[in-house]
Amino acid sequence: MTRLDLGPIGVTLDVRADGGHLADAAMLEGLGYSAIWIAGGQLATLDPLRDVIKATEAIPVGSAIIPAWMHPAEDVVALRRELEATDPGRLITGLGGAHGDRPLRTMNDYLDRLDTADPPVPAGARMLSALGPRMLELSRDRAAGALPLLVTPEFTAQARRILGDKAALAVMEFVVLEKDARLARDTVREPIGFLTRVGGYPQNLRRMGFTDEDIAGPSDRLLDGLVAWGDIDTVAARVRRHLEAGADQVVLVVRPTDPDAVPHAEWRALADALIV
Repeated sequence: MTRLDLGPIGVTLDVRADGGHLADAAMLEGLGYSAIWIAGGQLATLDPLRDVIKATEAIPVGSAIIPAWMHPAEDVVALRRELEATDPGRLITGLGGAHGDRPLRTMNDYLDRLDTADPPVPAGARMLSALGPRMLELSRDRAAGALPLLVTPEFTAQARRILGDKAALAVMEFVVLEKDARLARDTVREPIGFLTRVGGYPQNLRRMGFTDEDIAGPSDRLLDGLVAWGDIDTVAARVRRHLEAGADQVVLVVRPTDPDAVPHAEWRALADALIV
């Protein structure tokens, strides 16, 4: 299987009830981002993936991620069948959410259903939310690659060693363009605090050297280890560390300090700094 060509800089897009995110999607494509990703928490239905593809011209659109426990494989198959007929090659099927006692078995069973569908969702068009070594191996063996969140550049280097040369690696990175340390950390403390209590995140944070106290906070140390915050040069340097460590793409999860704002200015500044 040929390594999926992702392009270096992706970005997440928040779905808005007023539909304004569709104009934002067109703007992001115009700025030169390599892909647009929709977070799993906004995928109560799979419609936003279709809507963003229809609102843009050619940019790939990915799910980050479709929770396996929420959407049956048949729904994923139906969406891909529809979009391949109208917009071939544009949907990246990011999958995850296989929690519980046997997450590997759960994900393998889900992938089996995608493989045996008519038509199938091919391995080269899907990525897995992978943190632990065995899930990274599954991403290598049964998908195009891995889509981890809440990781350090050191994790990125370790993941690349497990994935090898043929699998893709898209690393999701929280970004706050703010030089004030307290404000930057407080901007992401709540969303990261929520994630640190979900699924395999706590275990992986411990593997990366964070303590239970760091995770419970979340502590400033943990936030500084996981988030690109500061001025544009500092953030760009952090993004490049992931790319140098082996990421094919860094997916920018941009969070403005005003929780009600849409980060238009931040998207433009990051595009100017990171997109050649």
